[in-house]
Amino acid sequence: MIAARPTGITQAMAALLLAGFMTASVLAGEPHYVNGVEGLKGATLPPPGLYGRIYGVYYQADQLKGNSGNTLPIDFDLQVYALVPRLIWVTPFQILGADYFADISVPFIRTDLSIGAAKIDAEKTGMGDICVEPVGLAWHGARYDAALAAGVYLPVGEYDKNDPASPGKDMWTTMGTAGATLYADDAKTWSASILARYEVHSQQKDEHYTPGDDFHFEWGLGKTLNKTLDVGLTGYCYWQVTSDSGPGAQTGKSRVFAAGPEVSLFMPSLLTFLSGRVLWEFGAENNTEGMLGALTLTKIF
Repeated sequence: MIAARPTGITQAMAALLLAGFMTASVLAGEPHYVNGVEGLKGATLPPPGLYGRIYGVYYQADQLKGNSGNTLPIDFDLQVYALVPRLIWVTPFQILGADYFADISVPFIRTDLSIGAAKIDAEKTGMGDICVEPVGLAWHGARYDAALAAGVYLPVGEYDKNDPASPGKDMWTTMGTAGATLYADDAKTWSASILARYEVHSQQKDEHYTPGDDFHFEWGLGKTLNKTLDVGLTGYCYWQVTSDSGPGAQTGKSRVFAAGPEVSLFMPSLLTFLSGRVLWEFGAENNTEGMLGALTLTKIF
């Protein structure tokens, strides 16, 4: 993580920045999971069946914040493009009254990173780390949906300790997920959802560096205008809850928040859902602060 300094950028600061960025990809902080991709009713799983989902994500930031939320004067610019296919199987089997499900995601990422003060100008396209969630439970009630899941990120993505734009992170991550969607009326036209995750990271084997644990959640407040169209406000909150450790570990912990609008459309003739959202970040500390745009396409097989 990047810590603030009371004076301007020096050679030492540039070296520190370089070391920090070499340890991990920089899409909205350290966690493997990218917030902002689920949106409205994020904790609601579909009925039993096989589903294909593709996330298209664009993230842009030209500010890197320090310990107190100040913008570091380092001539920073980051753009990340991601295409992430995901396969979701909601089985007909039930455990504790919940549908059992499992899923797998394979990200493909392009990162363009420039830090003038550290003379960094890097770009890279490749496969990131694969996420496997072998255990998930989804409940459905008259005015609620709920979900629990456990997953792991496999460090199989492309990684080079000398390339800060590497799509892989060179570490294992275990992730627990819990969330719920509540409905204010019997017709389920008003919804409020929260989907929380906790990540624990392993040591990066090439760096002997261990990022701190992360807690974050996505939220959404939505209105169904008819049976096929939803609109609302979505966002996320992210906190690093334990400190980094290892050689060159940075002081301070990361945080960032975001909010923005979403529109979601169901196309019955195509058995397809399409949703889009734009989120603007604020309140960042030891983290990038920018804008995220996401399109999510879900196909029922």
